[in-house]
Amino acid sequence: MRLVIPAVVIVLSILTVRPAVAADLVTIYRAALASDPVYAAARASWLAGQEKLPQGRAGLLPQADFSASTQHNDRDLRFRNPALAPSNVQFNSNSASVSITQPLFRRQNFVAYDQGKTQVALADVQLLAAGQNLILRVAQAYFDVLLARNNVMLAQAQKTAIGQQLEQAKRNFEVGNATITDTHEAQARFDLITAQEIAARNDLEVRNRALEQLIGRVAPEIANVGKNLALLPPEPQSMEQWVELARRDGLQVRIAQENLNFASLDVQRNRGAHFPTLDAFATLTDSGTGSGVQGSSGTDISSKIVGLQLAIPIFQGGLVSSRVREAIANETKSQQDLENARRSTELAARQGYLGVTNGIAQVRALEAALVSNQSSLDSTLLGQEVGVRTQVDVLNAQQLLFGARRDLAQARYNYLLSLLQLKAAAGQLTETDVQIINGWLEK
Repeated sequence: MRLVIPAVVIVLSILTVRPAVAADLVTIYRAALASDPVYAAARASWLAGQEKLPQGRAGLLPQADFSASTQHNDRDLRFRNPALAPSNVQFNSNSASVSITQPLFRRQNFVAYDQGKTQVALADVQLLAAGQNLILRVAQAYFDVLLARNNVMLAQAQKTAIGQQLEQAKRNFEVGNATITDTHEAQARFDLITAQEIAARNDLEVRNRALEQLIGRVAPEIANVGKNLALLPPEPQSMEQWVELARRDGLQVRIAQENLNFASLDVQRNRGAHFPTLDAFATLTDSGTGSGVQGSSGTDISSKIVGLQLAIPIFQGGLVSSRVREAIANETKSQQDLENARRSTELAARQGYLGVTNGIAQVRALEAALVSNQSSLDSTLLGQEVGVRTQVDVLNAQQLLFGARRDLAQARYNYLLSLLQLKAAAGQLTETDVQIINGWLEK
């Protein structure tokens, strides 16, 4: 029996073994920032969105056109008077024209320019949201790998400890100090944990592949959360204050607000089709043509035109009115989308806040439970040695201890994720938050 307690201590010490050099959360995040196709697509979409402003401004600036043409003319002349001989005349006609138009009043163009500003603002917020989403995806993948790795090591440690109990049960049965039931119980536990180890290894492989998808290369060894993890409460410590921050600054709310702004402007733009338009224009034309009449000379013409053009729409078959109604319906939809975004963000803020506060309590409770389960296992092993506890009691105590270790690791990772999710709900998640968590990792 004296060999059993050291064996348990040795296998549990496996959980503290880490590689000398491991990639931390910031390293993984920056690798994903450079390689993640989802974020790269969001950045390309942002670049496209920036072009909406010059496109909208173009409707307010002068439009210039140049055109030129040349043509060869071959003309046969036949007179009805037989006394006049027919003739053939060949000549060229050339023309070049420059036209400039400056919109003076086009209601639709002014609104389209404002819509361009809104689309740029929308693209900016969408890129921020993609950045926050990347942080959350990286953190989720990172902690998923840590938890899966932790489960593998726990399964290995538990398998070793149960294997010790199995060997001891076999020896005791051989010398007549135990029944075959103890051996069968230990063998059943050993077979079960072997299956769990296989499942844990498979899950670790899947989690590593998910991490590789983000960083675009083979997943490296990553640093675990150290013992210096600080269980920090949310600041401010009022749930309602976080909810208010989320309603005001949440990126999904801001995206919905910009969409509503665009939809409202779209109503104005379509109504602008009812308004008259006024343009100033100038045209310079230079043309020349050969003579088409025998015996006469050709002509060269240069003309300059400057003027104003007023157009008043009267009726377009109901098209403008239909587009206005369509825009109003889209505006109503955007209003409801904004309300849904506010409610969803409020819920996310509450969930994040509770995840942090309850996570702190859960981690502390599981830390105490771990100490209690370790003491219980030690007492059970000692009781088995003196004959007051059975091997089944020892196996149950070991299972409770390893379960507490697994639950504690899960609770710690959930707490860290809740911190990031709460910041994201309030629109405040940045790389600084990643660096704070990174400071709690083993170096």
